Amino acid sequence: MTTARRDFIKAAAGGALAVGLGGRPMSASGPPSRSPQAARQLNILILGGTTFLGPHQIRYALERGHSITTFTRGKTKPTIHKELFSDVEHLIGDRNDNLEALKGRTWDVVIDNSGMRVEWARDTAQLMKDSAELYVYTSSTGVYLPYLGENITEDRELVLADDPPQERPSYGVMKSLSEMEVRSAFGEDRSIVVRPTYIIGPADPLDRFTYWPLRLSRGGEVLVPGRGHDPIQYIDVRDLTEWMVRLAENRTAGTFNVVGPASPLGMHPFVYGVHAAVSSAVSWVHIPDYDFLKQHKVQYVIPWIMPVDDYSGSARISNARAVANGLTYRPLAQSSVDVLEWWHSDAVTDERRQKAWSEPPALTPDHEKEIIAAWRARTG
Repeated sequence: MTTARRDFIKAAAGGALAVGLGGRPMSASGPPSRSPQAARQLNILILGGTTFLGPHQIRYALERGHSITTFTRGKTKPTIHKELFSDVEHLIGDRNDNLEALKGRTWDVVIDNSGMRVEWARDTAQLMKDSAELYVYTSSTGVYLPYLGENITEDRELVLADDPPQERPSYGVMKSLSEMEVRSAFGEDRSIVVRPTYIIGPADPLDRFTYWPLRLSRGGEVLVPGRGHDPIQYIDVRDLTEWMVRLAENRTAGTFNVVGPASPLGMHPFVYGVHAAVSSAVSWVHIPDYDFLKQHKVQYVIPWIMPVDDYSGSARISNARAVANGLTYRPLAQSSVDVLEWWHSDAVTDERRQKAWSEPPALTPDHEKEIIAAWRARTG
């Protein structure tokens, strides 16, 4: 047994799943059991709430007995848990210039999923600081760019300005400054900041992780970039959002890296773990040569990122504080099964399926074949 296989078996212990024939998973074993009622029912405002994180938060919060209000522009319709939105109050506005619907209202908790500009975080936090008990801000491990070193903790000093300066802050700087605005308005004792890494799971609008279960379900020769020990980190959207709700229930203020899995995971065990969700026959083509991969424009296939230069520590983020405060994880194979079920459901349009990974920088089928052929020509 290879070391990589042994590591995978250790990482996936307890997560064995029944799978069907032809590379497609069987349905997960029935609907998930309902969550127990929270000790205290909360009135929760979600800024955003219709695309990715929101529907999962709404499902879990309603099961826990909480009441939900969303604040959106009213333009995006949910694709999952749609039946639950009849139990949600919907406020319409715009974080750019119209917060009128939020004025004169009170909530126990504000969850900010749509904080994509510093001024959005500043304006909503200042508006809500006297009318909400807690503010939960969804940040990102992108605040640590450049990702230098190992075991990056929440105490790492953040970059607060771009060099050279930009008209609009880069993503990581924007998140760092937005965190500061939330803490300025709500204080350390009433603010919760979560910094997730790459978020995976049903309803992912970016189709990044989704590439892997779909690619492995097709079978055949599969290009696996990077070295076996290259670190991989991700977080299932359900693990993230359910934990955010529990943090609010427990009033657990603070800043938390939200990364998984529970134990360190390398690239080879990662692809073996995803493959556990399907029954397709695959032939692994491992390409560990970074220079060759750069030459062929393969420096990332999320959640793998080539661990060099400013990204050497991008998957070396510490999750110790979050785990100590109750963060738990689904097995990787379960996440993969659920992603495939969602992808083949009515929640995803045929048009989207046809366009997925149809052009670079994605690993399109033609690009993958070309790289494998070039690798074989080079290595014999």
